[in-house]
Amino acid sequence: MPCPRVAELPRRRDRIRSRRFPFLFRRCPPHAPNAASKWRPKARHDRARNEDFLIHSLRALSVRNYRLYVAGGLVSNLGTWMQRIGQDWLVLQLTDNSGVAVGLTTGLQFLPTLFLSPIAGVLADRVSKRRLLQCTQLMMAVPSLLLGILAVTGAAHPWHVYVIAFVFGLASAFDAPARQSFVPEIVGDELLTNAVAVNSISWNGARMVGPAGAGALIALLGGSASAAGWTILVNAISYAAMIVALQCLDPAGLNPGHRPKARRRQVLDGLRYVRSRPDLSLVYFVMAFAATFGINFQITSALMATNVFHRSADGFGAIGSMLAVGTFAGAMWATRRTTITAKVVVAAALCNGAALFVGGLIPSYGAFLAWTPLIGLSSMTMVTGAQMCVQLFTPPEFRGRAASFFVLLSQGGAALGAPVIGWVGEFFGARWTLLGGGLVIVTTALIGSAVFGRREGAAQPEPSETAPS
Repeated sequence: MPCPRVAELPRRRDRIRSRRFPFLFRRCPPHAPNAASKWRPKARHDRARNEDFLIHSLRALSVRNYRLYVAGGLVSNLGTWMQRIGQDWLVLQLTDNSGVAVGLTTGLQFLPTLFLSPIAGVLADRVSKRRLLQCTQLMMAVPSLLLGILAVTGAAHPWHVYVIAFVFGLASAFDAPARQSFVPEIVGDELLTNAVAVNSISWNGARMVGPAGAGALIALLGGSASAAGWTILVNAISYAAMIVALQCLDPAGLNPGHRPKARRRQVLDGLRYVRSRPDLSLVYFVMAFAATFGINFQITSALMATNVFHRSADGFGAIGSMLAVGTFAGAMWATRRTTITAKVVVAAALCNGAALFVGGLIPSYGAFLAWTPLIGLSSMTMVTGAQMCVQLFTPPEFRGRAASFFVLLSQGGAALGAPVIGWVGEFFGARWTLLGGGLVIVTTALIGSAVFGRREGAAQPEPSETAPS
């Protein structure tokens, strides 16, 4: 048994230190494990609180299957962002810096989404999403590998890029609905909101690192078309990480739910279900206009940087970096949510529209740069909240089709809105791309909230007058 005087030494030492450095110590709460001691270092308490915050924010990673899925997806997302930069640079090198050629390549890549998303959603509901994702990842790896080899060997021509971009878009059209509807099968409804937010963190983290890595690699290799080909080859290899991660998933930990039988008009059944849910219809309505007139911020920021603030490529890159900071913060904030409603999406859309409108009025480049993270924060909160609503409001047998409708509206709306925003910027000025987009988003969010909110109230069943016996 230790001597009482020796056992008292640590407590006496803490009392002496607390008198000398009172700002480092605070009283320990009664429920703490070491409540027997009256004093506790503040730094240790703050560190424990930060650790609890981090664990709660990433609680979906407690599921082993989801950890494997996120790890493979992070590697694949890095490669995807590297190819986006490399493919655009390759087109510019092959066409003497033709912006029209870059736009044509992007349009061909997203064109299949407009026509195949509903069919892809039906397929995602009927087959194993795990096997479907392995097939789509392989289907995207093969075109990337072919384009990378053509570029590295100097045999690439513009028509090669156009055709391969279209083939890549075919695989991507079937990949997106399956990928979004597969997450609930891995984590369940309890952790679904956190899992969607963690996916956004993975995507935006790759968005911050991937383009910078691609630019550094292209510059290191000389900046030619063959240098861009190496970034595309990196993306082709990155798909292997996702394929292996999907193969390593434990089938016993997956919850595929009920799969509908093959029959006609399954797309119409999905549309009828969406129409029967006013809250889900409101989310789709708001996202359709926000994706068309607000999410194309890379176009509006390029016009603002060059035409309004007269900045070069580094000024445009700084705006993109500040936007990525805001979107990453929005994804981190979304990890704290445990529930979601359509009202959150509407509120985020109103904030995003207001942020875009104010951004169009800012007179100086420095102030615009400081305001950009708020645009990214509100935009990411809106998109992440909409994805959560689509997954949580939909039963398992409709999730593939519901996700396909969301992909159709978000990616298809962005593709259709890009030339409209470019036309507005050319004929009315760059500021009107932000002012007009902000007004449209705020107006449609208010109209949708009024119309679908009235439908939701009318759709609620009235309480029974007689109690059951």
